Amino acid sequence: MTTATLPDLISFAQTTEEPFLRQIFVRDQMAEWSKHPLIMAKADGVHYWDVEGKRYLDALSGIYVVSVGHNNRRVIEAIRRQLDTLHFSPPMHGTNPVAVQLANLLAELAPGDLSTVKFQCGGSEVTEAAIKLARQYHKLTGSPGKYKIISRYQSWHGSTLGALSASGLKSRKTVNEPLAPGFLHVFPPTCYRCPFGKTYPDCGITCATIINDVIEMEDPETVAAIMVEPIGHTGGIIDPPDEYLPLLREICDRHNLLLIFDEIITGVGRTGHLFAAETFGVVPDVLCTAKGLSGGYAPLSAMICRKPIGDAFWGPIAENPGFVEGHTFEGNPISCAAGLAVLNEILERDLCANARAQGKRLRTGFERMAQKHGVIGDIRGKGLLQGIEFVRDPATKERFPAAMAFGVQVGRRALENGLLCRFDPHWIAFGPALVSTAEQIDEMVAILDRSLSEVLAAFPEDGQGSQGIVCGETREHLDHVQQLPTS
Repeated sequence: MTTATLPDLISFAQTTEEPFLRQIFVRDQMAEWSKHPLIMAKADGVHYWDVEGKRYLDALSGIYVVSVGHNNRRVIEAIRRQLDTLHFSPPMHGTNPVAVQLANLLAELAPGDLSTVKFQCGGSEVTEAAIKLARQYHKLTGSPGKYKIISRYQSWHGSTLGALSASGLKSRKTVNEPLAPGFLHVFPPTCYRCPFGKTYPDCGITCATIINDVIEMEDPETVAAIMVEPIGHTGGIIDPPDEYLPLLREICDRHNLLLIFDEIITGVGRTGHLFAAETFGVVPDVLCTAKGLSGGYAPLSAMICRKPIGDAFWGPIAENPGFVEGHTFEGNPISCAAGLAVLNEILERDLCANARAQGKRLRTGFERMAQKHGVIGDIRGKGLLQGIEFVRDPATKERFPAAMAFGVQVGRRALENGLLCRFDPHWIAFGPALVSTAEQIDEMVAILDRSLSEVLAAFPEDGQGSQGIVCGETREHLDHVQQLPTS
């Protein structure tokens, strides 16, 4: 009998070479990215090191994921213990004790009567599950015509077809169209650039009240749910006015709609409370969370619904099929063990309080930058999810020309200077780990400050960028940066 042998693996050094990079898709335009590939080799605390040994300060928690820091021993040991006991349970036949423990813990920690949990692996899966839940719930409770989902332009709910259909980014939707039917979009609460030409607070919160008009025009008996991120991410950290989410709650109650909060990013302490629902004082009917829930140590997401909704799926099998939704790795014991350890770490170390404290420090740092440089028009967000919008003239809110991709220039310079952050042509965002210290926050701000200074130093006085900031490479980068998945 012949024995197969494993081919020799390529070395870490070879993983940056184009011939080997052609064997993998990453979340970027491959031909452009492969010119300067970023390949991380190890991490600890709030730092990464790439395969060439360069260190990066992680102001983004990977992508809002590494909530309790890299190389967290409590989480790693919890996973190791679980590996010795049970690494996979049969999801078609039931679940496992760790998943039930985590579900009950989340039921205790979630606001209001949010108490029934569906586990999945990623954010897209649970936002998609929430859409299915809304439609199935209305069928079970005597409103089978309710199927439409209202979400917002500039939103991002995930890459699976239903979640993508709910999303509002044309750069990600157009290439995948036609998408699923039954999805409506409304304008987000972008107070800094109100789509209705109004000024807060004398605006009547039109961005919320107009949703009621949309529902009336569509027919309330056809609308199942409103899905929003409490703080929108992909539009540039869209922080709603205080009245916005309570108004959505009222509208949903009025028309028998489910209010779905996509807390894939804002959940698990990011805004200074365990959930942004608590930050804003509004309890949704369904709350979706992921990313920081397992700290990045294993794939894990959760959809949590209110008790009356969960109870609707209990009934005689002849009349009630239960919640028809499932994936192979849902409630995986390794992932759930990581989730339990992460939540214990957050609660025992009071990392929500640290997120509030360091968030204030971060806001102060951004405000100093705004005063110093004169190109920051707005600072938005809460806790350790904050962003700045770049403008050519803060007085008029005039943006830099799109071809300059000013925010991309600053973000790429920051990366060169050893800082990982989220950047877009017009804005930059930070989302550091909840364990970040005051000194680390100050260092993050200092590197961004230096990077902005370096970009501005190359900026021509006429502001047109013909010789300074807009080089050929920047023009090549702009289109694909706008195409990037933006979770």
